[in-house]
Amino acid sequence: MTAPPPAPQLLRARWYDGRSSQPRAVHVALVPARGGPALVLHASGAAPLRLEGRQIGWPEMWSARTAPQQGAVVDLGEAGSLEIDDAAAWHAARRAAGGRASVRERLQTRWPALLVGLLLAAVIVTLFYRHATPWLAAQLTRHVPLPWEQALSRHALREMDDGVLEPSRLAPERQAALRARFEALVAHMPALPARYAHYAPRYTLDFRRGLGANAFALPGGAIVVTDGLVEAARAAGLQDDAIAGVLAHEIGHVAHRHTTRMLVEQGVVQMGLGLALGDVSGLLATGSSALTGLAYQRSHEREADCHALALLRQAGLPSAPMADLLLHIGGDSKAKREARPSEGEGTADAGAGWTDWLGSHPATAERARQLRAGQAPHCS
Repeated sequence: MTAPPPAPQLLRARWYDGRSSQPRAVHVALVPARGGPALVLHASGAAPLRLEGRQIGWPEMWSARTAPQQGAVVDLGEAGSLEIDDAAAWHAARRAAGGRASVRERLQTRWPALLVGLLLAAVIVTLFYRHATPWLAAQLTRHVPLPWEQALSRHALREMDDGVLEPSRLAPERQAALRARFEALVAHMPALPARYAHYAPRYTLDFRRGLGANAFALPGGAIVVTDGLVEAARAAGLQDDAIAGVLAHEIGHVAHRHTTRMLVEQGVVQMGLGLALGDVSGLLATGSSALTGLAYQRSHEREADCHALALLRQAGLPSAPMADLLLHIGGDSKAKREARPSEGEGTADAGAGWTDWLGSHPATAERARQLRAGQAPHCS
């Protein structure tokens, strides 16, 4: 014959029933029930009051070793509240009635659970950063209207013209010759990525002075080349094929909507940080945005290089002059040696260090070598 289960322990408590400011001395018991322990309140002169687990605001459950010295306060909802002096006895009774600590309580009281939680959080953040964020940003960018991008570009260029840029001093004939090369490239455009198959930017080329030897793409099709880039190609003794390679690269940024994706990616990262960490300090948010932005830029640069290689191939142009121009602009003799294995140097220095890691572009030497070969392992 099976012995009956032991009677639940009665705990002394003070009951604030919400109708009187004076507490009533009562006894409570925690009993097993479906969905967690139920509470039975015994008050003198009244029938026992039973409350199910979902009706109770349970205080945090602690282990026996870490139970607080002060009493426990139990929220009974519409039935008021309880004050229990013996917190350790309360938590023991709750465990005996089938109560289980929540994940948060386990993390607070058990080091193994905390370490597992931290490891799991790190894996989730890494997967979100490496895979979910770029994918989600690419999908959201599909719905950004082209007129918005073009308006943003016009505004950005006006702001730069009022600050860091000046009108170009290149001769009109020189500008016309480079525009002809640019238009020839646009005429040989490879197919756009499937996700942007219906994206139809209007590609334009503008010239400015300032920012050194540079070229940059704005969303919606605007590409700007500085006088410094044209002068750098001339100083290196390179023909216009080198500048055409740079233009093909910038066209790739437009075709893949990299600037817009960067804006969306930063928004997704900030949203993810807010959901994961709650109230993130300004310094943490800014630092995380900067570092994640650099990584995404490296990915975009590689994607634009792949587009440039495909575009130059279709236009029947070599990619080596672009590599030579990049090395000349970089002015790094070591990078030049590394980029030419035939001259006695092997692979690029794997310890390029913090400069390459923090830079927004892939390592110049490796990038130049791939461009000179006309192919790259990351290009499909």
